[in-house]
Amino acid sequence: MEIRQSGSQPSAKGPAEWFTGTVRIDPLFEAPAPARVRAASVTFEPGARTAWHTHPLGQTLIVTAGSGLAQRWGGPIEQIRPGDVIWFPPGEKHWHGASPTTALTHIAIQEHLDGKTVEWLEKMSEEEYHGG
Repeated sequence: MEIRQSGSQPSAKGPAEWFTGTVRIDPLFEAPAPARVRAASVTFEPGARTAWHTHPLGQTLIVTAGSGLAQRWGGPIEQIRPGDVIWFPPGEKHWHGASPTTALTHIAIQEHLDGKTVEWLEKMSEEEYHGG
């Protein structure tokens, strides 16, 4: 058994090449091999969001606070709220983040394949973010 005390892992700023706006990433766990699962709590300030991206083995988001948005490529922008659980299948191009006026916190859970959990793609435009 391993217990990671709250606050024992440092927060990190979401890199500007992967995020628009202010994003804080708080690592939760990375299970040791042979397990492949990793999780982090991610907080987006109002208007902050990810770039488009995919996950080789999919991703689950559990919204814990605030109000946000998520979209898969070619689909409508969907509102997400605390208690919502969102599943993105392997390889599905998507983005997620805060609403324009409210911060969002979610737990992101994904597995790594050959050490990789995400493939970062292009940033979305302001027009895309606002549904244009």
